[in-house]
Amino acid sequence: MHGRTYFFATRLLQPRQRPAVHALYGFARYADDIVDEPDPSTGIDGVRAALTELGDALQAGLATGHTDHPLLAAVVDTASRYSIATPLFTDFLHSMHMDLTVTDYPTRADLQRYVYGSAEVIGLQVLPVLETVCDQEEAAPAAAALGEAFQLTNFLRDVAEDLQRDRVYLPADELADFGVDRELLEWCAQYRTVDSRVRRALIEQIAFTRSVYDRARPGIAMLHPRSRPCAATALSLYGGILERIEALDYNVFAGRARVGTPRRLGLAAKAVTGTAFARVATSPAPTSRRPA
Repeated sequence: MHGRTYFFATRLLQPRQRPAVHALYGFARYADDIVDEPDPSTGIDGVRAALTELGDALQAGLATGHTDHPLLAAVVDTASRYSIATPLFTDFLHSMHMDLTVTDYPTRADLQRYVYGSAEVIGLQVLPVLETVCDQEEAAPAAAALGEAFQLTNFLRDVAEDLQRDRVYLPADELADFGVDRELLEWCAQYRTVDSRVRRALIEQIAFTRSVYDRARPGIAMLHPRSRPCAATALSLYGGILERIEALDYNVFAGRARVGTPRRLGLAAKAVTGTAFARVATSPAPTSRRPA
């Protein structure tokens, strides 16, 4: 999740859950910013060194259960408290390293290897914090799918922004089926318009992304009742970005597709009601006392 969507969704969690989610989100954003927002004077070797240093510090902290690193302290505590597997962090950092050298993805399978580390593992990291009403292994595929769906939505919304970083996060072979290549995408970005071939390709990409949301949706019922409003709201808000892209006639080059504030507030109000019912439903029953 990013920005306002993250704020809306996490406010629906119980206060005791938020620090862990903030720690995991903060770590992911910090690593992502090392790659996407480097100091102008830092070359690719400097960025790689910073990522490696971060990964080494995290590995040491996870191994010992302690770190003096100001950002990683909360992550190490969260990983220990919720038994989050170390490979989930290792795979995430591997995808961050991929961004330093990989600029295109020839096939869906190639992209999927990146998405697993950059997004699916986030869903798996957060899952124990949200808690489940079933075995976590049963809920894991849906949690991973939700992370994937969010990431694929980002890719569709941010085509122009990613091009500025010399990256295309859409499978080249699937684009080629509609006569689309990087050159055509760059032309659309330059003129802030959408070519009919790109429009058809985006229609297909949105359909695929919705199929991933469909795989993720059953996982909401597997979460603890108090966590369902957060996940459901995030799913609805991010799914709404796809609707906004369609409403803009698929022109993702003229500006960022956003879900409007009225819908955000409406979903938030509905979720708050759901959260209140969940808290009542999961609260211990009051004990009866005899009058003195």
